[in-house]
Amino acid sequence: MAFKMPKEIAETACAIGEPKTKAKWSRVLVLSFLAGAYIAFGSQMAVTAAAGFPWPAELPGIQKLVFGAVFPVGLMLVVIAGSELFTGDCLMPTVSCLHGTGNWLGYLKNISIVYVGNFIGSVFCAYFLAVATGLLMKSPWIDYLTGIAQAKCALSFGEAFWRGVGCNWLVCLAIWLAMGSEDVVGKIFAIQFPIMAFVTLGFEHSVANMFFIPAAIFANGAVTWPAFLINNLIPVTLGNIVGGTGFVALIYWWVYLKK
Repeated sequence: MAFKMPKEIAETACAIGEPKTKAKWSRVLVLSFLAGAYIAFGSQMAVTAAAGFPWPAELPGIQKLVFGAVFPVGLMLVVIAGSELFTGDCLMPTVSCLHGTGNWLGYLKNISIVYVGNFIGSVFCAYFLAVATGLLMKSPWIDYLTGIAQAKCALSFGEAFWRGVGCNWLVCLAIWLAMGSEDVVGKIFAIQFPIMAFVTLGFEHSVANMFFIPAAIFANGAVTWPAFLINNLIPVTLGNIVGGTGFVALIYWWVYLKK
């Protein structure tokens, strides 16, 4: 069989999540730096592709679809190459802790380190690969990036929170489906469509925003660091936690693993 049944996916998530709650912090930090960079690669590719789209005013939905269609390369790198992503780690370790095989204290330590490492990796790419290279410093890319950052920082707390919920619901479903596949091609398809959906719909991903908004700050100071952290990153992060742990990890653990 080329794929796992849902109960087998839940068991796999539990098995993968347990060692994450007991991993050495230095390895976790390095792997989380890589994940932040991988998501930044997908983010920069999305800006590059969508900003050059003709007739954005006449076909705004198609421009969003182009943006969403190329963004998933970041999560493909995370899942297949191997790294630690905050939004993804809302899933497997939660399942293992709920099932009693993982350690809650270890999980909190792990996901805190992952968050910091993701931030470092994303901001590193935002400055050195997007701005210092000059690749996003010319029109139309700089204008498009500036618009993204300003729109994200203009959201209300509730808007940012619920967009974060929708995002990580779909991100964790993408990882759930990828765990169900037994081959690389299957994993790629499993990741592509849920991630394309969340990006095209306009949901908010905390780690991707660690690239988009700092890149705009470095490029032209379009927004401020306090606006980024308070207006966007905090509510989006909280929403990501609820979307991944509540709507995927908790529900599927209760349905397939709870005795």
